[in-house]
Amino acid sequence: MRSSKNSVAVIGAGVAGLAVAMRLAGKGYRVHVYEKNNYPGGKLSELTIGKYRFDAGPSLFTMPQYLENTFQAAGLDISRYFSYVKHPVACHYFWDDGTFLPASGKLEDFAQAIEHTLGVKGQTVKNYLKNAAFTYEKTGRIFLEKSLHKWSTWLSIDTLKAIAYFPKYQIVKSLHEVNEQWLGHPKLVQLFDRFATYNGSNPYQTPGIMHIIPHFEHNVGTFFPTGGMHAITQALYQGAIDLGVDFYFQSQVTKILHNSNKVSGVVVDGDDKPYEIVISNMDVVPTYKYLLSDTPQPLKVLNYPRSSSALIFYWGIKKRFAQLDMHNIFFSNDYKSEFDHIFHQKSVYHDPTVYINITSRWNTADAPEGCDNWFVMVNVPGNTGQNWDDLIQKTRENVLKKLKHNLGQDIEPLIEAEGILDPRSIEQKTFSYQGSLYGASSNDMFSAFARHPNFNQSIKNLYFCGGSVHPGGGIPLCLLSASIVSDLIQNR
Repeated sequence: MRSSKNSVAVIGAGVAGLAVAMRLAGKGYRVHVYEKNNYPGGKLSELTIGKYRFDAGPSLFTMPQYLENTFQAAGLDISRYFSYVKHPVACHYFWDDGTFLPASGKLEDFAQAIEHTLGVKGQTVKNYLKNAAFTYEKTGRIFLEKSLHKWSTWLSIDTLKAIAYFPKYQIVKSLHEVNEQWLGHPKLVQLFDRFATYNGSNPYQTPGIMHIIPHFEHNVGTFFPTGGMHAITQALYQGAIDLGVDFYFQSQVTKILHNSNKVSGVVVDGDDKPYEIVISNMDVVPTYKYLLSDTPQPLKVLNYPRSSSALIFYWGIKKRFAQLDMHNIFFSNDYKSEFDHIFHQKSVYHDPTVYINITSRWNTADAPEGCDNWFVMVNVPGNTGQNWDDLIQKTRENVLKKLKHNLGQDIEPLIEAEGILDPRSIEQKTFSYQGSLYGASSNDMFSAFARHPNFNQSIKNLYFCGGSVHPGGGIPLCLLSASIVSDLIQNR
């Protein structure tokens, strides 16, 4: 066997796996990435159906500095690999009673639109978002960018200063309660409640500190990568290759090897591969279930309730609707019942909130002229054995009914290309347990501590990154998990 000194095996080529491979290769480590699929990116991939291109998964790009920091840390010039623009419109919001609210990417214009449409003073929204920015500045840089499971994080002066403001973080209230307190108007509360879905949580349960999420969208902005969201994957992948990272696709790791409480390698397609360091970018539940079945299982973490999943319809539409933009939300008339169905009844509400992402509004090559590529998503529970074929059929009918009501035209005859992604296929393609998009749910005040650490407590040199571990799911947090792991390895 060759020496495994200074060698790293990364299990999974998701966003975090690509990012940590880049960071370590830039510091001189020999990095091999093993991916069971024949493409990189995990959920952040793309597909083509007929004449239409779609980003398969994440559709919103925020906090671009985390991607820029990844390239900088690896010693690469990001401009050689990636470019993006700030999108002038955050979202278009629709309610069934005919209320329409275009949310500008400029905070002042957004506040004015709220005042004009809903009668809520614009200053109210600006004060809310100012408080969100304050909370992020005091907590985000500590609890999102560093390991929660190291004493050095908690004993720092910055952490002690942040704890002094604890009552302002609204941890003991739910996000919905905080939004009611600050915003009042039911439609505005619903609009800001929806940000709980950005980490797959329930606004009626998730702690109020989650009010920091709209800070990313409305104080910082939303952005669009040149070429679509998949361009993020392509940039990370090419950067890693240029740094000498070796990728092995259609290569499934079946076991993590260890002895004397120290990692020693991985088994790939029946072959033992020696490595000094192993990083799992695979969901932490199947990592333990399949790759670490011979070790004590952290059952409290593994059994923690999971985040929501998604049902996505990829529709090629033979028309352009002037009232739609890149990001569009059609709200349910009973938000509380919708989330009750997702998290408690484990079903799909008959009047779901519908999100439509249309990248062809910016990247015209994604659809034929005069047409649009609709990424139509409904939040749904994870896969726990439901009759998904029946749920998909009923949800499709309900989505079409809602869109016809709001857009004034029957949509089904306009669909000339269609694909579907549901919790079962998400689980099968990405090994995300139950098809959950963000790992553990964030539905109680201790949920941040319920996420698995970025390292194994008993097996030296075994690390974890990605959406199922600290600090959480979504592109920015996955990139941060890669940064945390890279720092842990370099500071061993």
